[in-house]
Amino acid sequence: MSEPLPRRRLAGLFLARWTNPTGLLLRRHAPRALLTALFAAAFTVQAVGALLPHLPLLLAATVASVAAEGVLHRWQRGMVTALAKSHADLTVRHVLRDLLLVFGLLRLGEQERETVYAPLVAGLLAFYALHCAIQALSVLVRRTRTLPVVTRNIDASALRLSSAPPVLLRRPGHRLLVFGLPSTAGLLATAATGDLRCAALGIALSLGLALTGLFDLLLWLLPSRRPAGEQEVLDWFDAWLAKYKPTVGLYFSGGASSAYQANMWLEPLAGLEGRPLIVLRERFMVQKIAATDVPIVCLPKVSTLMRLEQSTLQVLIHPSNSGKTSQVLRIPTLKHTFVNHGESDKLSSCNPYAKAYDEVWVAGPAARERYALAEVGVEDKDVVEIGRPQLDAVLPYAGPPTGTFTTVLYAPTWEGWDGNPGNTSVIGAGEHLVRALLADPGVRLLYKPHPLTGSVDPRVGEADLLIRDLIRAANRKRTGERPAANGELARLTKELDALTSIDCRSGADQVERMLLQSTPEPGRAEAVARAAKAWDEAYWASLPEWEHQVVTDVRPALYSCFNRADLLISDVSSVVSDFLASGKPYAVANTSGLPEETFREMFPTVRAATVLAPDAGGVPGLLEAVRHPEKDELVAARAELKRHLLGPDEPTSQERFNEAAQALCAAARGHRVRMAERSAAELPGQRLETTTPVTEPKRRPGSERRPETKPEPATPSR
Repeated sequence: MSEPLPRRRLAGLFLARWTNPTGLLLRRHAPRALLTALFAAAFTVQAVGALLPHLPLLLAATVASVAAEGVLHRWQRGMVTALAKSHADLTVRHVLRDLLLVFGLLRLGEQERETVYAPLVAGLLAFYALHCAIQALSVLVRRTRTLPVVTRNIDASALRLSSAPPVLLRRPGHRLLVFGLPSTAGLLATAATGDLRCAALGIALSLGLALTGLFDLLLWLLPSRRPAGEQEVLDWFDAWLAKYKPTVGLYFSGGASSAYQANMWLEPLAGLEGRPLIVLRERFMVQKIAATDVPIVCLPKVSTLMRLEQSTLQVLIHPSNSGKTSQVLRIPTLKHTFVNHGESDKLSSCNPYAKAYDEVWVAGPAARERYALAEVGVEDKDVVEIGRPQLDAVLPYAGPPTGTFTTVLYAPTWEGWDGNPGNTSVIGAGEHLVRALLADPGVRLLYKPHPLTGSVDPRVGEADLLIRDLIRAANRKRTGERPAANGELARLTKELDALTSIDCRSGADQVERMLLQSTPEPGRAEAVARAAKAWDEAYWASLPEWEHQVVTDVRPALYSCFNRADLLISDVSSVVSDFLASGKPYAVANTSGLPEETFREMFPTVRAATVLAPDAGGVPGLLEAVRHPEKDELVAARAELKRHLLGPDEPTSQERFNEAAQALCAAARGHRVRMAERSAAELPGQRLETTTPVTEPKRRPGSERRPETKPEPATPSR
């Protein structure tokens, strides 16, 4: 007979099984599977209890079913949608639950009492009819409060904006659960006691709540409580554009998780000369944009977007490509430039779509060469080097680690859309890299994965979860003194949240947000910057220097992690280019399958990096070079690569960014004048209005731009 396994070994086997990819998948879906099984069992037992009839079974199953509803709507919101797609939404479940109760009451009662239950059934039917009527009114109220233009940082009080109706009246699931609870409780009480008055009272309460909600929604349809109509809003928007006179705008469209691509350009945009503007296309994105004093307008419809043609707006800056980008490119009075949301050596950074823009703004010579080599249709004269204005927040190298621990930032990118195994190291090398780093007692690891990690390939998401579990397990093995909690971080978090809050309450709709998020108070931007800096210092001070961290929240930002790290390990991505601004050592994981020499040749950002194989065998030597700078042979290479990727230190990136914007604005004004003159010559009496004088753009020696004298078609095609 074999010896029983020691308890510690059994625990280790269980942990290994639970943390492998299959175990992680099971753990992720276990709550949903358990809740589904609970619902199925509750309704089955309730049906059995009604058929037998068996009172204890009927009562227990109904209570369990109602409790499961509470758990579902509190902690498993994703499952609500899944059940609705299966035609098992809350309305169906609630009706089924009440019908089984009524059927059970009929079975428990005498045959001659069946007519007594008829009023109760009629009351239930009336309640569900009112529920449908409330939902119809709720949709109508929502439509009256859906404006063609959504704004932030703009005084829109002239549109008769008001607070939103109660959340309970706008969400059918929550409404039915709350309004229908008295009737369900009354039926349960009648089943337990045999007293019909309990059921009658419960149904009456539900009917009263429904009627109150119906009356409240009717009041929101009164003319005095409705916001301005569509045409009135559009007229107001045209008047605001004429008064504000925007010159340069940031155009952005994308999914909820892509908002960071626009947020990284907010501060450089606010520092431009003229009157900046942010133009969005998705309504939800208005609240995803970080705190800024720049006016924000969301124009969901193409017809509304085209009103920009008659405004003073001259240039739109595009940090990303999207399907809706082609719509705004049709406006002939605007010039468009692509700035991207980061610079990397990936082919996606040289997308052929870039040739649709008038200019492409890049950080330095490396990107100019990249476009030339890619041969995607972008001409060299349309490429303008502006540096990276965002990198002012990155601190320069201040020497090797001086404390007990060497802080290593592992910031892999995501898997991308093309399925290239070399895109991310999370699945090919992530586990080996993390294990090698955690094996060094002098390392403190900061793990910050890309926000989109696992969004395309589930295997990458599972590998990401495994890495997080490894880090948590390593932390459990470390002990040390923790900084005393003095409440400073909580206070600063509250202060920063108040300054950057973009929502008054969880139940506010777009109209209410427009009302409360009008023109920001003077000096708010400076106050936010001070509070963010103080929060950043308090956050890192609140963490033990020996504790590994998984950083996935919005705060601390990536550049804050840069400033804390002594070493970066990443993939071929814009993270590497940005980190070069610090001058610190960095490494790139090679999961492409290419030989190291070929890998370095193909990707310029790797030329000053330590290349790590998927087995992470080079990690010990890399850490040695970081701790002993005399062994670091890549110092000069990093300095040279920094100039090649990011351009010169002088003039500053913000100055070059502003110069490029002003030059393109001048080109847009010149184009308008020429089109007006051409239109007047072809159609006498018809002339485009031009109120802005044309000035020749300033050119820095060596910069190349499109000649201003070349003829352009009246309707440019892209």
